[in-house]
Amino acid sequence: MNSKESRKSHFPFFIGMPAVIWQVLFFYIPLVLILFSSVIKTNEFGSFETLSFYKIKLFLQPTYIKVIGASLLLALSNAVICFLIAYPFAYFLAFRCEKYKNLLLFFLVVPFWTNFLLHVYAWFFVLEREGLINNLLSQLSILSNPHSYLNSLFSIMIMMVYYYLPFMVLPIYSSLEKFDFRLVEASVDLGATWVQTFKQILLPLSIRGIRSGFFLVFIPSFGEFAIPELMGGDKWMFVGNVISIYILGEQTGAFGAAFTVVSVIGLILSCFLLYFIINFLLKPRSTYE
Repeated sequence: MNSKESRKSHFPFFIGMPAVIWQVLFFYIPLVLILFSSVIKTNEFGSFETLSFYKIKLFLQPTYIKVIGASLLLALSNAVICFLIAYPFAYFLAFRCEKYKNLLLFFLVVPFWTNFLLHVYAWFFVLEREGLINNLLSQLSILSNPHSYLNSLFSIMIMMVYYYLPFMVLPIYSSLEKFDFRLVEASVDLGATWVQTFKQILLPLSIRGIRSGFFLVFIPSFGEFAIPELMGGDKWMFVGNVISIYILGEQTGAFGAAFTVVSVIGLILSCFLLYFIINFLLKPRSTYE
């Protein structure tokens, strides 16, 4: 191989090097620093003394385990609700909406072109005491006294589903778009009901998109900080809130790192469990089993 061919073969590697360097500097090195700061003990001058797991043990108490459990439940609820909304919508886009497919995909993505805080404040006007929901219910004589839906789990879930729904729709749509719809027609022609076709063919063959959508929603929802903080009004404590409290403290940054490690371990174990549950539920089963 001459020098010219060698340069051509290594050209993709050199093109990708800036991205690799960026990832190492701003992703892997900070992760190592977080892990290291969570298991070291320093003296009053900030110098290293010894390795210690006392900060990790501190966050194994029931109070913090409940916070992690609440965050896992919030993330799972958000993923399930997004799936229940996203799958019919993705099915409609893939098979029933040839003419306006690109337009609807555009409307799905266009909110990401605006600042996230604008979305939050828009929902403030919808959920507040004098907002759209209360005015509409009052006009329909359903509600006599207006209620404020802000600073509640309801407002947190509404905002979570609204913000993360596209992350569920797009992977499922991408999976269904490659699906050969003639398989569904053949199943129906052979006498299968629509429910059987859906469970035995459509769901199993779109499992990759479903799985990707679940993890794209579940993982960031677990560590979400801004939505519970702004929509919950400090009434609800989740992993993101606890980490921010410790990290922003003057002398508690190492404790924030330790709680991050503990919560990430819980998240990883939950992801493995969720992976097997999704595969078990969506695995096609013979009608003779």
